[in-house]
Amino acid sequence: MRDTPELIPIPSDDEALWQALLRRDPLPGRFYGVTTQGVVCRFGCPARPPLRRHARYFSSVAEAGEAGFRPCLRCDPAGERAAIHAAAVRAACAAIEAAAEAGEPVPSLAALAGKAGYARHHFLRLFREVAGVTPHAFSAALRTRRLGDALASGGRVVDAVAEAGIGSESRVYEDGARMLGMTPGVARRGGAGEVIRVAFGNGPLGLVMVGMTGRGVCAIELGDDQAALRASLAARFPQARIEPADEAVRAAVARVLDWMEEPRGALDLPLDLRGTAFQRRVWEALRAIPSGTTTDYAALAGELGLPRGARAVARACADNGVALAVPCHRVVGRDGSLRGYRWGLPRKAALLARERGGAA
Repeated sequence: MRDTPELIPIPSDDEALWQALLRRDPLPGRFYGVTTQGVVCRFGCPARPPLRRHARYFSSVAEAGEAGFRPCLRCDPAGERAAIHAAAVRAACAAIEAAAEAGEPVPSLAALAGKAGYARHHFLRLFREVAGVTPHAFSAALRTRRLGDALASGGRVVDAVAEAGIGSESRVYEDGARMLGMTPGVARRGGAGEVIRVAFGNGPLGLVMVGMTGRGVCAIELGDDQAALRASLAARFPQARIEPADEAVRAAVARVLDWMEEPRGALDLPLDLRGTAFQRRVWEALRAIPSGTTTDYAALAGELGLPRGARAVARACADNGVALAVPCHRVVGRDGSLRGYRWGLPRKAALLARERGGAA
């Protein structure tokens, strides 16, 4: 069950620290040394706890180092090993992207591992832990993004397939809905032939715009200027015809404003979500977060089976164009701090305060 993240109170006495060590509580800013091994660990280290008489406590890894302790290889308290791994994976991702941009074959796992200086199976594990996906899945996602961009520009499907580096046009037609979240034709048309009706309203967080197709709400945007909000919608659906509201859209705006006044439960509206299969997985997970509670990007990634996919989850949150109904404002940093929000951090803070019953 999710709850609002709270920092675990840091004990100040040895007894409380010892009990936290035994429970493997993660205590930010506290570390313990093991005198018999000469190592310093972060609280929560998976290694077997030492005997109590062999434990010493420190406020930093540097302090422990001055006392003669070296970092534990299992929990990496200084984060040095994690930084090296992350840099190796970033370099591999850059190599994959460079090959795709140049129209060259994607480097094999063996080539990526060799360049990074790791064994093939070890690098596969590192890549999956850091990026949240395998190199093959990362490459496939990159091709899908390039395909979507090419189709959105209005190019022919056959040209978009070639530009994205996908070997078979027939595969795109067979798997297009799974890859893109829509058929290639719909993606290529950029909303051509569709009518999006829009309406505006003023609520406690400022101006609200709702856009609706025949299938449901495709946009809920927050802002300060009608023209800017219309421009944002037009950028997402460049070929669609945007028209004034009908009764259904005006009713949707009224429901949004009512919900903003008293944000309890889900904002239940028929939705027309446009995104990749992964984005829609994230958006559906966001909709399951109860009002008044939060989760963090890493925890949400873990629920989706991507223990190191926090960045990918954050990107999917940033691409959400349906505020409130897809409540990306309920995702915060691991320490409870507010992170990026498409419609501004002040609105994110105000939304969370309202959901928790505080002043906006």
